[in-house]
Amino acid sequence: MQDLQRSKTISTRQQKIAAQARQAPEKSFTSLNHHLDIDWLHEAYKRTRKDGAVGIDQMTAAEYAENLEANLQDLLNRAKSGRYWAPPVRRVHIPKGDDGSKTRPIGIPAFEDKILQRAVAMILEPIYEQDFLDCSYGFRPRRSAHQALDTAWKKLMEIGGGWVIEVDIKSYYDVLDKAQLREFLHRRVRDGVLVRLIGKWLNAGVWEDGQTFYPESGTPQGGVVSPILSNIYLHEVMDTWFERDVRPRMKGPSFMIRFADDILLGFAREDDARRVMDVLPKRFGKYGLTLHPEKTRMLDFRRPGSSPGPGGPNEPSSPAYDLLGFTHYWGKSLKGNWVVKRKTAKGRFNRAVRTIAQWCRFNRHRPVKDQWQTLCRKLDGHFGYYGITGNSEALQRFRHAAGKRWQYWLGRRSQKAKTSWEWFKGLEKRYPLPPPIAKHSILRRAANP
Repeated sequence: MQDLQRSKTISTRQQKIAAQARQAPEKSFTSLNHHLDIDWLHEAYKRTRKDGAVGIDQMTAAEYAENLEANLQDLLNRAKSGRYWAPPVRRVHIPKGDDGSKTRPIGIPAFEDKILQRAVAMILEPIYEQDFLDCSYGFRPRRSAHQALDTAWKKLMEIGGGWVIEVDIKSYYDVLDKAQLREFLHRRVRDGVLVRLIGKWLNAGVWEDGQTFYPESGTPQGGVVSPILSNIYLHEVMDTWFERDVRPRMKGPSFMIRFADDILLGFAREDDARRVMDVLPKRFGKYGLTLHPEKTRMLDFRRPGSSPGPGGPNEPSSPAYDLLGFTHYWGKSLKGNWVVKRKTAKGRFNRAVRTIAQWCRFNRHRPVKDQWQTLCRKLDGHFGYYGITGNSEALQRFRHAAGKRWQYWLGRRSQKAKTSWEWFKGLEKRYPLPPPIAKHSILRRAANP
């Protein structure tokens, strides 16, 4: 009951901050740290994941909770007095790419650091939500990747596909200019306590292989406060520039979709797309960012039949592109009309199958029922993201592939184990894997609005 009342109080205070930011869009807030009190930290603790990996101090959420009130009070005192020391972020590498041979770094802050970062993000969020534009979807309240995908689909259908620019920023989180970020931040937030804390996190360093490094640029990907800082940076670099300077100068319709550092631009006219494509490297270079020369590209994505293609007027004349884990391409609807279709991107599909196979391998000696329960959760999670209209074939293939990997590693438990597919089908009658349901289907939403 106390937690519920505290959450309502914090929500009301956030609404007041939002109202002030909305009424004064040019205002720079100089007094915000009074919101940072013990109730605010309790709410931040409540919103912090308890099952995440541990940071450099190896402190778990359960250990921190043993003396929660005293720990939060001590954290508050150190944050307010300037005595808080931001520990280095523990860096790990996770697979990236189609074959899993490449990796990308992820930063894992200490648990106490996560709480304080969450508390500061809870203050920044209501301010910047009044500034952020509709084209931005990543890591924002009540916004999701599926909303970004739906908007992109609608915009592309409206302009008949047009010309698409895929924007890929090279090592964005590693090269983000800290000085530029501070300048952008100061336009809205000048509170000394908050600015000092953010500065400490930006300069905290990275711990890897027993050594601590202090990069001159970048922000650790994985930090709790990193997503909103990233959005603040790209809001200035890309969002406002495109909406206020670029779109008014275009001769035809255009749009932009951004989810974190994944950016898609769409244009009805080729000359508009080429003009923007030419100026993009200069725009990003001005802020210390570099576009990936191979992954940043412009595509002729017009509706098939709208222009001569290599196979005649009825053949597709444009290649596919990937966005947020889906490959977008032109295909025929049930009524025979050309529509933009989407399917699980090949790289994401292969990576998901590898993950299932590795899990089955390392857990094959656990009781079958326990394996089945975990696999069901993993498949439900996959279907929960990739289960969109038109992607049923890829969902079915994934379910089949997951079953094959499970059957294979069950058979490796001992030399005497039965490994035939018929035997596994009998087992699956007792432990059925979940059906490949398109949870984000248009028909499903229409039936259950």
